[in-house]
Amino acid sequence: MNVAPVGGTAVQDHVALAEIELCGELIIAASAVSEGRLSADRIDEVLRVAEASPGSSDGED
Repeated sequence: MNVAPVGGTAVQDHVALAEIELCGELIIAASAVSEGRLSADRIDEVLRVAEASPGSSDGED
C-alpha cells in the first residue's frame, strides 16, 4: 500500500475545492427541502449567482 508522504507535497486545486464546497452547499440545501426539489431561485441563492453576475449592482462604482 502506498501512502502519500507527509509534508509539503500536497497540491491544491483552488477551483476544484471551490466547486466541491458549492456542491456540498447544494446537498445541504437539498436535504432541507420538503417538496423534493430545489427551485431554480433557491439554487441561484445557494450558489450566490447574483453576487457573481457581471451586470449585478453591488453599490460600487
